[in-house]
Amino acid sequence: MFFYYDYQSTSPNTMTTTGYPQGHALLIGVANYQNISSLPAAILNDATDVATTLSSTQYCGYPQTNVVTLLDDAATRAAVLKGLAELAARTTPESTACVFFSGHGGIVNNNGQEDSVWATVDTDLNDIARTSISSQELASAFANIKAKQLLVFIDACHAGGATISKQLTDGKGHVLKSGYSQKAFERLAAGSGRALMASCRSDETSGVFPNARNSVFTMTLLAGLKGAADLGASGVIKVFDLFNYISEEVPKLIPDTQHPIFKADNLEVNFAVALNQGGVKSVTAAANAQADTPSAQLPDPWQVLEQALVAVYPFGPRDQEVWSRAGGDLSRLQYQPSGQAAWHAALRSLKQGGGGANISFAGLLRIAKEDYPQNPQLAQLQAP
Repeated sequence: MFFYYDYQSTSPNTMTTTGYPQGHALLIGVANYQNISSLPAAILNDATDVATTLSSTQYCGYPQTNVVTLLDDAATRAAVLKGLAELAARTTPESTACVFFSGHGGIVNNNGQEDSVWATVDTDLNDIARTSISSQELASAFANIKAKQLLVFIDACHAGGATISKQLTDGKGHVLKSGYSQKAFERLAAGSGRALMASCRSDETSGVFPNARNSVFTMTLLAGLKGAADLGASGVIKVFDLFNYISEEVPKLIPDTQHPIFKADNLEVNFAVALNQGGVKSVTAAANAQADTPSAQLPDPWQVLEQALVAVYPFGPRDQEVWSRAGGDLSRLQYQPSGQAAWHAALRSLKQGGGGANISFAGLLRIAKEDYPQNPQLAQLQAP
């Protein structure tokens, strides 16, 4: 699954205590295909449950009239492209637009280069070009959406229980490699201010437990949208916080075999993507928690460290060789296109025990304090 965000600044006045009126969403779920193998019912639940959560006044606050769902027979190639065009037509630069797809993904050879497609309900393996949607077509459709904030979730590499399918077949001798390619990740993440979240790496599968209501990724996504990702009870769900929550929870459910990834291009702000419980409830809860519990006022040291490091080493862990000087191994870090995205990914890896055998929170903090002894955030920060 992918999470794609096209960000520019959002005015605080657009988020109200009664809802998130600028929110628009198109959700697509395909489990019962006409010509290829079916997927578990959880795939349809994923689309409907995310739609319900986004449009709930208790959670994300999107207006119900702005949330459109296409399931199974309603999710043909033509209908999905039409849905994307209608989303583009009804949104403005002030909107937040969300697209969610759960279904089969396939890898094809396009003029000697690997490309990926969404398999819609009418996909025919004998005519892929005219019965599926390529990543290039998706990129063009997304470009037509003028909303300054565009989020896309894609779950296209499913593994139902212990069964992992490496290819799609139609029983007629036609075969398509299942999954989504690294090149497609990069294509959909290209452009200023965009980010991409995937439920798993390109060589992994997105898990669905037998008889589970949702896929593992969507299970954690829903929990995050319902407030688990808003650790400070701020009243909003923010993109880095949401991914940080998901990236920590998914490996707990499927150890060593599924790792969500995050890609971004020139993304420098931990922006809000939706309300948390309509805003009012969360803000009130935060005020009560801080009044009753002094420890609730203490910020997360990992978040404070990230904010400080972004400020003093804006080009990321390679800036001034700080990661290496702290004992880290740069080869263990994935490339990220911006300093903040690089720090977010590096600290998430460090928190999970990665980034090099000799680096630690305390060691990194010590080097940063030596470089910038007058920085107030670093000066007050202690290792957890």
